[in-house]
Amino acid sequence: MFGRGSRYYALDNAVYRDQDEHAIVYKQRRFLPQGSALPLLSVITANAGDRLDLVAARTLGVSDQFWRICDANNAMNPFDLLDEADGSLRIAQLQFQDVSS
Repeated sequence: MFGRGSRYYALDNAVYRDQDEHAIVYKQRRFLPQGSALPLLSVITANAGDRLDLVAARTLGVSDQFWRICDANNAMNPFDLLDEADGSLRIAQLQFQDVSS
């Protein structure tokens, strides 16, 4: 359902059965990690006009991992993250999970 780079990939599936016993599979809820507990790669200063996908590509090497920057900065809304007054962003190290089993 979700690719390996997705923040939802490792979440367990759950099943809801409606009144007609149709099974509806969905992902369990994802809780945001504490950003200060994530291993830190660096702290950068965002430039005027930066977008999170560009920052992720520049710092992590993959643009679709922008959500890891959000997690490291405790941001619920990615659009608000670059509007912060000080402009500094925590960049957490990529955390890979063994998905071979």
